[in-house]
Amino acid sequence: MDYNLKIGMKAEIEQEVMQEHTAMAFGSGGVKVLATPMMIGLMEKAALTAVDDNLGEGFSTVGTIVNVSHMAATPVGMKVRAVAKLTNIEGRKLTFDIEAFDEKEKIGEGTHERYIIELAKFLRRVEGKATKV
Repeated sequence: MDYNLKIGMKAEIEQEVMQEHTAMAFGSGGVKVLATPMMIGLMEKAALTAVDDNLGEGFSTVGTIVNVSHMAATPVGMKVRAVAKLTNIEGRKLTFDIEAFDEKEKIGEGTHERYIIELAKFLRRVEGKATKV
């Protein structure tokens, strides 16, 4: 199936770091700086945004692999920008280069894989799991 995607598609997401985005709030550290899980979430959102509108109705993507280095701390009140660029399409598997920057420097980089899913089929499978628990 042709999903109308092209290598090089990219998106950026920007957000101000708030108290609820800190390592202390996430429970992933004891300091009030941007939490690594929050940075990764922004990177994933950038990847999702880069391609989802081009997939067609009834399709979406889900993240499966994240390989990221968090290289610098970002304080509360500073803006963070995540960038994702589609670098490979292999059937339903999409690979992205992802980066994050604060107002001073690059704070994170890595790769991210997402898979194209048929939303209704995916949700039926998940709901089937929930009824078996």
